[in-house]
Amino acid sequence: MLEIEDQCGGLPPGEAEELFKPFSQMGTDKSGLGIGLTISRRAVSLNKGILSVRDVPHQGCVFSIDLPKA
Repeated sequence: MLEIEDQCGGLPPGEAEELFKPFSQMGTDKSGLGIGLTISRRAVSLNKGILSVRDVPHQGCVFSIDLPKA
């Protein structure tokens, strides 16, 4: 398992899965298209893995990639 943590300040309650919707942009920086996490989740899924996010209130998020062993 690979975990990546950020310091975004946390997510609004119940909004974690919204990050993975196409064209979703929750931050103030709207320079991207909002499809990066959608594409990433799909790529991990096609390799029989799981990409998930866990909110750490008032701190940030922890993104986890879990792929099966070869």
